[in-house]
Amino acid sequence: MFIDRARIYVEAGDGGDGMSSFRREKFVEKGGPNGGNGGRGGNVILVADKNLNTLIDFRYKRKYIAKRGGQGGTKNCTGMRGLDVIVKVPMGTLVRDDMTGVVMADLTEDGQEYLIAKGGRGGKGNACYVTSTNRAPTFAEKGEPGENRWVKLELKLLADVGLVGYPSVGKSSIIAQVSAARPEIAAYHFTTLTPVLGVVRIDEERSFVLADIPGLIEGASEGVGLGHDFLRHVERTKVLLHIIDVAGVDGRDPIEDFEKINYELKQYSERLARRKQVVVANKMDLPEAEENFARLKEYVEAKGLEIFKASAATGEGLRELMFKAYDMMLNYEPEEDEEDLSRLDEIDPDSFEIVPGNDTDYEVRGKNIERLVAMTNFDNDEALYRFQLIWKRLRIDEALKEKGCQEGETVRIRDMVFEYKDNY
Repeated sequence: MFIDRARIYVEAGDGGDGMSSFRREKFVEKGGPNGGNGGRGGNVILVADKNLNTLIDFRYKRKYIAKRGGQGGTKNCTGMRGLDVIVKVPMGTLVRDDMTGVVMADLTEDGQEYLIAKGGRGGKGNACYVTSTNRAPTFAEKGEPGENRWVKLELKLLADVGLVGYPSVGKSSIIAQVSAARPEIAAYHFTTLTPVLGVVRIDEERSFVLADIPGLIEGASEGVGLGHDFLRHVERTKVLLHIIDVAGVDGRDPIEDFEKINYELKQYSERLARRKQVVVANKMDLPEAEENFARLKEYVEAKGLEIFKASAATGEGLRELMFKAYDMMLNYEPEEDEEDLSRLDEIDPDSFEIVPGNDTDYEVRGKNIERLVAMTNFDNDEALYRFQLIWKRLRIDEALKEKGCQEGETVRIRDMVFEYKDNY
């Protein structure tokens, strides 16, 4: 079964908690703090694998969760690092953030990796907080929470040349003639329900990948028929072979078919409409083909395109066509910003925003302040004092006042809810 879309949940491991401990040995009166740091949580990493060609595995497993780091030990021992989780995906997989739709990665090469969820940093042990004025700190950090998110995976086939055209114009028959691929072939519309890849060998040293894209129909760019399910697979191709039933077997006009398919390509993507294209007049072995071919040839050449005669049934013209496709592929020049990936913007980690809360009056959101709350042990007075100092440095009090926060109102940061006091 060919599956080209999936939605999965990834969660990196939390960092291990730091240790608060002191060296205690006979004859060592003041050994000092020796609590070690927690271990880093495991990452979740996507890896492109050439041996995969579908996302079907993600129908059976949707959650990938890495282990948390080990707790810090005494004698300044650092906790064990959590094991990474490796998630293999097919080459050509596009990764999007599920919430924003932003493209995060495009994995097109075998072995290419992308860190989709980063493990949390291990909390610092109390030995890290020794200063000239505080020789025996009693507090240690908790581990940093690991990243987590839902992501969408979209597979776009990596093919050099794509076959496009209406259903039943002979695309499957052509790929069966020129490659070892064996798609299902029958005399009814939408015989091909999934893209088919075949390797075309020009000679012992030259070859390219040819994709049979399921038939497009009018309205495909709006999702009609197979629509968006398969138009995406045309996007990566360097050359398009536009197959037309020049004999008009189903009573359709070849010129009208040519215009409708190109219209759908343009509606879906202007860049795709500019892709190099060769028109293939298929079914030349049938009656009425020659008459229609003359009209089609005049029309197509007026648009500056080349046209080839072919017959998938007899193999006529296919060898010359494959040589032409190979030459055009070699001369392919990608447009600027061909891979227009909008990556997640880097933001100042100290920045924060204050919004109305769902169950509180206000909620403070920001990378560093949320991380600070998660890693602070509020049961320890020294840890609480450190939290207050950082709170003041970030000037959150002033920001809450500007938002109109009054004494006694509730404020949430992550899982912590507190009551606001003026002049805190």
